[in-house]
Amino acid sequence: MASSSVLGPFSVPLKHHNHWSGRINNPSCWISAPIRGDASAPIKHKQSISRSRNLAAAAAINEADSKIVIRRRSSSSSSLSKEGRFARKEAERLAYLVAALLSSVGVTFTAAMAVFSRFSWQLEGGEFPVAEMLGTFALSIGAAVGMEFWARWAHRALWHDSLWDVHESHHRARREGAFEANDVFAITNAVPAIGLLSYGFFNKGLLPGLCFGAGLGITVFGMAYMFVHDGLTHRRFPVGPIANVPYLRRVAAAHQLHHADKFDGVPYGLFLGPEELAEVGGTDELEKEVQRRIKRSV
Repeated sequence: MASSSVLGPFSVPLKHHNHWSGRINNPSCWISAPIRGDASAPIKHKQSISRSRNLAAAAAINEADSKIVIRRRSSSSSSLSKEGRFARKEAERLAYLVAALLSSVGVTFTAAMAVFSRFSWQLEGGEFPVAEMLGTFALSIGAAVGMEFWARWAHRALWHDSLWDVHESHHRARREGAFEANDVFAITNAVPAIGLLSYGFFNKGLLPGLCFGAGLGITVFGMAYMFVHDGLTHRRFPVGPIANVPYLRRVAAAHQLHHADKFDGVPYGLFLGPEELAEVGGTDELEKEVQRRIKRSV
């Protein structure tokens, strides 16, 4: 019988123990014994690194593609935004042009018919009222010229002071819609003109004739102001050939300097704006602005 080692319940036959012990002590067993995982570890590590690099490269490509898509969308939306702003601006210009033409035609026709009717009515008695007619025409010219000085004073003393909350809409960089709060001043100037014209039209005599002429002069000034200020200067609607009149170009440039506030707000008037600038030494700057506007319109 083979001897055994007494290890209690864990006793094993000694021959088996010697057998395995011999295998362990045999160097040839060390060489031939397989070591699992050790040989393939570097390969797996390289594959892992390669896979990580591929994923990183794919992520970078996706990110670049995303940026390109975002840029294209941004460019597309920017283009649509510009087109939308241009279309809106053109619609506003058209709306104001229609309003300007209708009001101009309506006022011109009404004024012409009023003048014709009034003088026809005065001549029915056979006596030609020379003094009354001369007074009417004189007051027409006087009122038109006087409105320039009234507008200059009101612009400085009222619009840029107590009425700034209304006038400020005209000095904003961008207008919302075809009209602005500042347009209300055109209506306020129309009220006395209508009153004077009505009184002068329905009554005879020198005083009614003078009132009629004053109302006519205010009306003519208002129409000219609308075309030069709103149309030519601020380009709220096209004005056609008057844009090429040299003096009116200077008027428009002078008013642009008022908005630039380079000479403490001067000029506050419109048609005599170049003369106001000359008084404060702004002629050179006026000429530069004229040239800038010419280049911009080409």
